[in-house]
Amino acid sequence: MLNGAPALIGSYNASAQSFAVKTNLLWDATATLNAGVEFKLAPKWTMEIPVNVNAWMKPGDENPKWRQLTVQPEVRYFFNEAFKGHFVGFHAHGGTFNLGGIKLPVNFLGSDFNKLEKLENRYEGWLVGAGVNYGYVIGLSPHWKLELELGVGYIYLDYDIFKYALAGKQIGSNTHHYFGPTEFAISIAYLF
Repeated sequence: MLNGAPALIGSYNASAQSFAVKTNLLWDATATLNAGVEFKLAPKWTMEIPVNVNAWMKPGDENPKWRQLTVQPEVRYFFNEAFKGHFVGFHAHGGTFNLGGIKLPVNFLGSDFNKLEKLENRYEGWLVGAGVNYGYVIGLSPHWKLELELGVGYIYLDYDIFKYALAGKQIGSNTHHYFGPTEFAISIAYLF
C-alpha cells in the first residue's frame, strides 16, 4: 500500500506530491527550449505553466528564421486525483513570434502555413487565445510520470509582414483567426 491506497503494478500514488517540473518531448524535438511547472490547487485540481523559447536565426537575409516566446497556462481537473490518470483542462496562450523561410506543410481550416516556406517574406507579431484539452498521466515511478495530451482551441494572430529581398522593409500588416489543434504534448515530469 502507498499512502493508504492499494498499490498496483505499474501504478503509483501521487497524492503526497504537490509540485512537478516537466518538459514536452515534442517541443524538444524541434530544438525549442521548454520547461513547465505544475502545482496542486486542490485534491483533483492542478495549475500548469509551461514556457517555450525558440531562437532559430542564422545571419543573412536568405536563411530560415523561427523565433518565438510563448506561455500557455492551464488549469486541469483530474477524474481520480491530482497528477494521476485522466484529466480535462482549459488553457490560455500568448506570445510573440518572428517566422520566415521554414517548412510547415499544414493547410487546415483556412490556415495555410505553407506560406512560411517561401524566403520572400518574414512574419513578426504576437498571438493570444484559449482552448480545451484532454490528457492522461502514466505513473512511471513514485516521482516520474509521462503525460499524453491533446487540445483544441482558438488563436488570434496580429503581425507585420517584412520583405527579405528589401533588407527587411515592412510591406504590410495583417491579422488571422486560427481554429484547430492548440495543444499536443508528450511530456515527462518529475514530481516533488
